[in-house]
Amino acid sequence: MPDKLVKFIATFCFIGYVPLAPGSAASIAGGLIAIFLFPSLAIYVAVWLIITILGFIASDRMEAIMGKKDPGCIVIDEVSGIMISFFLLPPTTSVLITAFFLFRAFDMFKIYPVNKFEPLKGGVGVMMDDIIAGIYTFIVMHLALRFIGG
Repeated sequence: MPDKLVKFIATFCFIGYVPLAPGSAASIAGGLIAIFLFPSLAIYVAVWLIITILGFIASDRMEAIMGKKDPGCIVIDEVSGIMISFFLLPPTTSVLITAFFLFRAFDMFKIYPVNKFEPLKGGVGVMMDDIIAGIYTFIVMHLALRFIGG
């Protein structure tokens, strides 16, 4: 895969170069993709799988290109994570905003075992902490909606 394509994918269409909060910007982009795909479960899962697989490959290569562990411009991991967070949620504004902020908090604070994945080498270390943060958000949101209501 050529370096330009790696950068395009890893930075999720260059969103990773946004000067302020590129992870949040990528999470918003991923959330919008998720909302657009809500009507089709099969397409949602397929797009998430493609993004996630490309994320593992491109983030691994991007670290090598930049010579740096998990550079901030790699944001495809946030896109994968937010798509997990939004999976099967009711598409209401309050639910999606809550899921967005919960995902960002889990991603930033690296609650156990998220913090155990970040030190891993290459694309696995880049992607897995956001995937786990997305799973945490998915679980908390679905439990809250089931037991508290929404």
